[in-house]
Amino acid sequence: MVHRKLYFRLLTHLDKKEFSIITGARQTGKSTLLRQLEMNCKEQEIPAIFINLENKLLVADLNQSPLNLLRYLPETEKRIVVLIDEVQYLEDPSNFLKLLYDEYAGKIKIVATGSSAFYIDTRFRDSLAGRKRLFHLHTCSFDEYLAIAGEEVLLEEFKVIGSQPGYKSLKIDLLRMEWEKYMIYGGYPAVAAEKDANEKVALLKEIRDSFIKRDVIESGVQNEMAFYKLFRLLAAQTGNLVNVNELAATLQIKNETVVSYLNIMQKCFHIALIRPYFKNLRKELTKMQKDYIPDSGLRNCLLNNFQYITERADRGELWENVVFRLIVENNEVDEIHFWRTSAGNEVDFVLPAHQIPLAVEAKLNASLISKSKYKLFTETYPGLPLKFLVLNPVDENFFRNLP
Repeated sequence: MVHRKLYFRLLTHLDKKEFSIITGARQTGKSTLLRQLEMNCKEQEIPAIFINLENKLLVADLNQSPLNLLRYLPETEKRIVVLIDEVQYLEDPSNFLKLLYDEYAGKIKIVATGSSAFYIDTRFRDSLAGRKRLFHLHTCSFDEYLAIAGEEVLLEEFKVIGSQPGYKSLKIDLLRMEWEKYMIYGGYPAVAAEKDANEKVALLKEIRDSFIKRDVIESGVQNEMAFYKLFRLLAAQTGNLVNVNELAATLQIKNETVVSYLNIMQKCFHIALIRPYFKNLRKELTKMQKDYIPDSGLRNCLLNNFQYITERADRGELWENVVFRLIVENNEVDEIHFWRTSAGNEVDFVLPAHQIPLAVEAKLNASLISKSKYKLFTETYPGLPLKFLVLNPVDENFFRNLP
């Protein structure tokens, strides 16, 4: 059984008073996480119950009163772990969690998953302050991808390369091939587990056409065609400025509609928008943002382009999008910025709140790096060392340098 990294963080939070809330896009593995936690509780003889709120009879009962949950719990003196999948299907999930926390936090620990409809609700943010800890589940990182793909030997090799600075690998070509697949097909667990390339594409199209559509419906989008066209435009321009006026004119919809759809895409974890870096916060909040797609497989599916790197005209944009995915693994989106001047000077990513403040520039080849181009940035922000992440060659040092 493969355990995601987040599983271990959730395990350590089980004995905390706060409820654990798992966020993330559909099909990233949230339900699987809950089932694995349930299995662990049984092994540790911790009372636990799994509740799937796609069951409409259960939803109706809990909507009648949150306290009806207590009728489903086993009789025990121990604190009970209640694992709730799809909590957003309740009429008022925020009130449900708030009441149970305020009255029964000593007797029950809730670990809940929910999709976009829940997180768009402002009551979630307001009423659960101090009562919940948020845990975000991304699509798989590269090492998680190797584990789910059944490439245990390569996973161990990847770890050895990372731990031994001078080590030369006899399996570097195999690792390079898996890295290429990871960039092209992304890290959705079901996609990572599938060996056949055609089936990988079919799974990604199912995520694009079926699961994302559920988010669209639940979020109340009126013009589905415009929504999907906007989504594809954003996938085609990852790493570029999001100009609401231009997008609205292209799609022939109102500016406020574009803004609304951008907000929904962010809440559904389908896109990420990062702000420019200024010491003046007002400037940072009023300037245009850049967009990225949190999974490169979904990006390629939106573009219907599954060509390998050497054949792609957009290989630079794809690599920059992958670098964003690497960075967001250990940084909140709000903590990731970019730097850009009106004269065109630019640094892809600035992490001022990182443990060690850092700036990162994505490059396809080391030969494309001209350090003089970044002199203005390094002189303006001497406390932000600039690191280059270079795609080629994909050798041992490449894997060692991954964030």
